[in-house]
Amino acid sequence: MINEEISAYVESLAPPKHSLLLEMEQLAIREHVPIMDGLSLNTMLAILRVKQPKQILEIGTAIGYSAIRLAEALPSTTIVTLERDEYRYEQAKRFIERANLTERIIPYLVDAEHAVDLVSKHGSFDSMFIDAAKGKYQLFFEQYEPFLSEDGVMISDNILFRGLVARADITKEPKRIQKLVEKIKRYNEWLSHHPNFHTSIVPVGDGIACSTRIKREEHDTQSK
Repeated sequence: MINEEISAYVESLAPPKHSLLLEMEQLAIREHVPIMDGLSLNTMLAILRVKQPKQILEIGTAIGYSAIRLAEALPSTTIVTLERDEYRYEQAKRFIERANLTERIIPYLVDAEHAVDLVSKHGSFDSMFIDAAKGKYQLFFEQYEPFLSEDGVMISDNILFRGLVARADITKEPKRIQKLVEKIKRYNEWLSHHPNFHTSIVPVGDGIACSTRIKREEHDTQSK
């Protein structure tokens, strides 16, 4: 994991953010909203600038911070984003409107666990970003992977969970945290051994996993 000193240095090199994003960051601190950390977000943006996705599915809108960052970095991309908390959803809607991005960011007030039919109406996605209930990552992956395009990338955030997934002894942590760590570890194992996806875990910020489909010819080569 990158230490705070290096993180601060890297962040200092980034272009200055406009006032709306700074306002959102302050709100996230004040209201304890878990928005994506700067290093992880910038890493994801670098990957997606190469991919240039036409459409992204985001599972977990919160206040709309990452959706706005995605839309600003990818001016030809539409983002469909799902949020189950009505208060956060309303906050996100207001921020999206203030950012003048209502034509490219489509937020839904819905539990992602029950939104498959709704999402299917948007067709396929070139990228998906999972950043919602950590204990349901595998469920979300399995539910929405069929809508990922052949060359798409699935990105999962927080998969190192404060480094606790690598710690040998977490018995001093609250029981709720211990159970969550075990679920994330199982997800990481499942994802790393998925028969149809290559996954790279990038240890920046709180950790992100990038998963892409194994091509048919790669399957054929591996089976020989």
